[in-house]
Amino acid sequence: MKNPAEAIRELANQLAVVKARLNADDCTGRVLADDVVADRDSPAADVSAMDGYAIRLADLSDQNTVAVTGEAAAGEKPPSMQSDGVVRIFTGAIVPDQCEAVVKREDTEESDGSIRFRQSAMQTQAGDNIRRAGENAKGGSTVLSAGVRITAAHRATMANFGADRVSVFAPVRVTVITTGDEVGKFDDAAPQPWQLRNSNQSSIASLLSQPAWIKHVASVHAVDDREQLAQTLTTALTDSDAVILTGGVSMGDYDYVPEIVRQVGGEVVFHGLPVRPGKPILGAATADGKLIVGLPGNPVSATIGCHRFAMPLLAKMSGQKNWRSNCPVVHLSNAGSKTIPLHWMRLVRLIDHGVAEPVQSLGSGDLVSLGQSTGYVELPPGETGNGPWPYYAWS
Repeated sequence: MKNPAEAIRELANQLAVVKARLNADDCTGRVLADDVVADRDSPAADVSAMDGYAIRLADLSDQNTVAVTGEAAAGEKPPSMQSDGVVRIFTGAIVPDQCEAVVKREDTEESDGSIRFRQSAMQTQAGDNIRRAGENAKGGSTVLSAGVRITAAHRATMANFGADRVSVFAPVRVTVITTGDEVGKFDDAAPQPWQLRNSNQSSIASLLSQPAWIKHVASVHAVDDREQLAQTLTTALTDSDAVILTGGVSMGDYDYVPEIVRQVGGEVVFHGLPVRPGKPILGAATADGKLIVGLPGNPVSATIGCHRFAMPLLAKMSGQKNWRSNCPVVHLSNAGSKTIPLHWMRLVRLIDHGVAEPVQSLGSGDLVSLGQSTGYVELPPGETGNGPWPYYAWS
């Protein structure tokens, strides 16, 4: 049996990446499909890194005053340097021709129309306090690589190089299928004790709604009937790039999902993993690279399974290069000594920076404990203690 990382990696190798399309406006959170190339040097010219004075090295002397013959401001064409003086300059301003260095303002004594260099300025060398053209990036070089999920920082880079229209991958289309005769919609009516509200549909839809690179196509429900489930899954695969099912993946008389997944052309990569909660989890891919994930019906198992397994696999399909789960680590407060022979996805509540405490849970059907958690930690088989352990936050 595979560990979670191995199972995810093996299934990811069989998945197709969605196609790209142009998006001119709101691309934040989407996945870049083509490299962004610098349209000019950055900086575009030599600029001052300090407020101070643009000088020739020959101007340096702590014995005499030097005339200030001009001023260079950011956003303006620089003045010419005169043979008998220096130019006052501001951070970001283009340095004048013949300028060899910039002396910081605090290394001078200023008077009306002239300055005197302090002794601290005497060590100035050629190029000091000047940012050279192209030192950030040369024109024609790649400044953002395809496969990044576009953040505010990336948008700043794009704007700087005139990349107003970029190619992004289309969102991954996902359909959610919940199963089970006991699950239904009750509107204002109270369910009977043997009936359940569809919490799995709500939790998984919420996870899918967070990224801009996912499009939640539909959430549907199928009762425990082979023909209906087969038709529902076939339709979902036609309309979507990925399908997430909950319930019906174990070994019970009405657990039809593994059989139906194979019937509609899914190649099962794993069915059952050494994890708690969610041991019966199923992962499959179709011949054309579509994803099928079958999650247990218990709500804690379904929510954790979708977050830990389905979300990184969907990220792979979205075109992201760094699609694997990159999570911080936390130490546990009051971890206790309990250990299990499985990869333990243990519900926790973050209580301080880098510190979490376990949430007491009565099992994978305990929705109260799920709601009290901020995420979960993953402990390897047989391990216990305070950690540090990888922490997976719900948001």
